Amino acid sequence: MNEKVFEILQNSNDYISGQEISKKLNVSRQAVWKAINALKEQGFTIDSVTNKGYKIIDYPKALNKQVLDNILETKFIGKNMIVLQTTGSTNDYLKTLSHKGCENGTVAAAREQTSGKGRLGRKWVSEKDENIYFSVLLRPQLSPMEVSGITPVAGLAVCKAIREFCNIDCKIKWPNDVIVNNKKLVGILTEMSAEFDAVEFIVIGIGINIDQTDFPEEVKSKATSLFLETGNKPDKNKFLALVLKHLEDELTKSNYKINETNLEDYKNLCATIGRKVTCCKGNSRIQGTAVNVNTKGELEVKTEDNSVITVNSGEVIIQGIY
Repeated sequence: MNEKVFEILQNSNDYISGQEISKKLNVSRQAVWKAINALKEQGFTIDSVTNKGYKIIDYPKALNKQVLDNILETKFIGKNMIVLQTTGSTNDYLKTLSHKGCENGTVAAAREQTSGKGRLGRKWVSEKDENIYFSVLLRPQLSPMEVSGITPVAGLAVCKAIREFCNIDCKIKWPNDVIVNNKKLVGILTEMSAEFDAVEFIVIGIGINIDQTDFPEEVKSKATSLFLETGNKPDKNKFLALVLKHLEDELTKSNYKINETNLEDYKNLCATIGRKVTCCKGNSRIQGTAVNVNTKGELEVKTEDNSVITVNSGEVIIQGIY
């Protein structure tokens, strides 16, 4: 009911009476009134004028399903949009749904995460309505060996969306962190379930620091937010809709892989290339200069003896960043 009343209000150019809404939906005026109040509780500002009716004046600042459904310009990503008030982890939530057969492109976004996580088991700090936390379920018809490009392509898509929406010079820290002024703005965690020769599903979890101004002591010098960088608090719904559009565009035009075009875009935005790096995996540490990202999304590092090694996992510490 709330969604239907919202659609009528959204599509009306002027005030529309409760009686007219009740006729359109074949429900009572009382039901319309309850739906209007429910929308107000969600954060909509709805003006009510005697003998004229109702009109939406402003939209929720927090993530909202009705708003997102109305403004999304994607073909499949987010067409099944889930907005949670709170959840442990949007990745875990979607992985559970995926085993129940939820559709390709399903998006789960949360106003609050209580057990958010990043790469290498790190905790992702998440406060209610400060930031954007969401995950996307994909079911590409590919083998596990063919999807190594998804993680860097996702980072590229988010970086492009931020540059377009906020007009800031953000970059990519290999493989998929988005940084600005050498501080982390975005974290991406990709998880996969697959058989030997076929991917069952992939979940891409993305956390974007939006309004946050206070960070835990251990990351205070390494993290930032869009508000700290621009002084503005962007519309979270419009911003998420743009991120999802860029994500769909980047993934589908390359069939979930890195191709010649998006690899060039990626390298142009990659802050890692040309810097001194230390690559850590288990007890192994390799130092050198990052010289390239290849067609598999791997980082190529030239060591002191001029040999070139490829890095596809583990922790990479970059001089001047983190």
